[in-house]
Amino acid sequence: MNQNPNQRPRQNNRRPNQNRQPNQKNQAQKSGEQSNRSQALSLKNSETSRGQAIRASRRSRDLADKVLDGANLADQNSTRKRANLLPIKNENKLRVTHLGGQDGIGEKNMIVIEYGDEAIVTDCGNELGLDLPGINYSVPDVSYLETIKHKIKAYVISHGHLDHIGGLPHILPKYPAPIYGSIFTIGMVQKTLGNHQNTADILDEFSYNEMNMDNHERLMVGKHFTIELVRITHSIPESSLIVVDTPLGRVINTGDFRLDPEPLDSRPSDLERIKELGKDGVLLLMSDSTNSQRPGRTPTEHTLQDSFHDVIKNAPGRIMVASFSSNINRVQMIINSASEAGRKVAIDGRSMIQHVELAVKLGLLRVPKNTIVAMAQAVNLPDEKVLVMCTGGQGENGAALPRMSIGEHKHIKLREGDTVVISSTPIPGNEVAYEQLGNDLIKLGVFLFRAPTWEVDGCSGPLHVSGHAFRDEHKDMIEMCKPKYFTPIYAGAFNRKHHQNVAIEMATMPRDRTFMVDNGDVLEIDENLAAKLHKDAVSHGSVLVDDSGQTVPSVVVKDRLLLSETGLVVVVLTIDRRTGGLLTSPDIITRGFIYIRDNEELMNLFRGELRRAVSQRYKRVDLDRFKAELKDHVTHFLFDQTQRSPIVIPVINVVGGRKGSDGKEQPATNKDVEDQQKRFAELRAAIRSQDQRD
Repeated sequence: MNQNPNQRPRQNNRRPNQNRQPNQKNQAQKSGEQSNRSQALSLKNSETSRGQAIRASRRSRDLADKVLDGANLADQNSTRKRANLLPIKNENKLRVTHLGGQDGIGEKNMIVIEYGDEAIVTDCGNELGLDLPGINYSVPDVSYLETIKHKIKAYVISHGHLDHIGGLPHILPKYPAPIYGSIFTIGMVQKTLGNHQNTADILDEFSYNEMNMDNHERLMVGKHFTIELVRITHSIPESSLIVVDTPLGRVINTGDFRLDPEPLDSRPSDLERIKELGKDGVLLLMSDSTNSQRPGRTPTEHTLQDSFHDVIKNAPGRIMVASFSSNINRVQMIINSASEAGRKVAIDGRSMIQHVELAVKLGLLRVPKNTIVAMAQAVNLPDEKVLVMCTGGQGENGAALPRMSIGEHKHIKLREGDTVVISSTPIPGNEVAYEQLGNDLIKLGVFLFRAPTWEVDGCSGPLHVSGHAFRDEHKDMIEMCKPKYFTPIYAGAFNRKHHQNVAIEMATMPRDRTFMVDNGDVLEIDENLAAKLHKDAVSHGSVLVDDSGQTVPSVVVKDRLLLSETGLVVVVLTIDRRTGGLLTSPDIITRGFIYIRDNEELMNLFRGELRRAVSQRYKRVDLDRFKAELKDHVTHFLFDQTQRSPIVIPVINVVGGRKGSDGKEQPATNKDVEDQQKRFAELRAAIRSQDQRD
């Protein structure tokens, strides 16, 4: 900064306070202490600067923030605090708001359709596979629903996968409305609500409406909407397109789909009805984009029948087959092959048992008489007479097959001669667990057949086909519906962009009538049928849920990430209030940083540094400032010694200072120390009990 030549230099006219006592500090001294704080607690013979330690600590925090940013947490970004940036009044406009599903495959799908004073929610899912400590899944941030809760007339669900229904236990109690879906979908919704502590006790308070797709049942919802479900093939029974007729036109959400001409249950997609809807006119088509980059068509499920038949017929010993529990057609195929080979079938895994029970109850799964046996019974049968249908093909922690692979299953102990079939490919994010499962199984000496490697494994044919449409099927869907506007949904930007290109290049839609929407975007269509996309217009993001089913703030997860990255150091100091000296040796507790018994020399240096800090600074500043200075000093010391910056928590236990009969402070007694130290004993014991080495 340039100095003004016309400005007179400032003169220091302050006079020293001759009457000041030695322990008193005037304002100038306080200011000086702040500027010299680093000198007062500087390290001797340090090879690093305090700034280096601070930057190292900041890098750890930035890394944690980056991980959380990838999860797009609702409470992490202040710009997401707003619920709605568009006017609430939109009597003559159709609004389609995307609250989830646009950041990746299997990503908490949720779309809201509004007209006037009414709204319908289509799908309400969760997202599994988040690599965050202590987090089970996430659900959409539904702050926007709070602004329109008086409008919500229905939840219409396309099918029963968790990325389409898993958010209901968290959202439905706050914003209740009738639920509509196919008979199997409603059954899955009820099981999901019944399994969650938020909704298990109020299950009967919700309204469930099963819709018949075979007779093209149409229901009026509110005064503005008419809904219909149209049969579509997917990897779960009774999947449907959601058709919503509004005063401005027809909106279709395909849900997840493929166009399998020969499904095992003989219930193909209702293409004729889709064509009829297209002829009547479709204003907006929103279509699943999962496999839009893959050319051709999805192979039919029937192509797997011979593969399973050959493996099951020729396997010498016990057989374990892991598949997605909701793929009832796949389960039917395996049961058929097992029955033909004279094997009994045991069902293992909570979700597998629930889905099989529901499918049998609804007549969607046909089991030959005396084929199903209990797990306890299966272990007593001859090896060549047993097949176990189980969960865990993705390597999920705690599922049936992973427990078998590490010898922790209650009934099954895998051994040489057993055959394991994994009838699934790894979903995004599960690749490491999937490969580890394969490695663990091979070490046990089993015969292993996996869907991605079926050719080199010696299988006669494929073991898995996708439940999502390929490019030619996407083209067919667009051409059948003939929409005025098109939006690719339920996938990441890469897949959605490919799907947009299919609409433009293969289905010859004008580019300006296709919209790439992200979570938080609102597509608005006015009474003249003109469409406008509002980017990042409403609150959106992820709300994290732990294994207990409770939501977890992002700040808690950030602390967990920092602990896992840098570790924790707790410093407990017991100080005599009167003398300002330590009454006991500093107590140091570490977790995830270093092992104290292997670093006695460092611990001795550390305790010496703590004693020096107390003697130099405790009597000179107030307690809060001393804690802050001590935390910075310890961070610098540990970084200088180890090149690591753990989380540092200083605990200052000040004892003594009681006034006697003469009004003067008395020194701390042994009882004072014991009483005030007692409240820290439980803390130390609890922390130390977590490490069996101490």
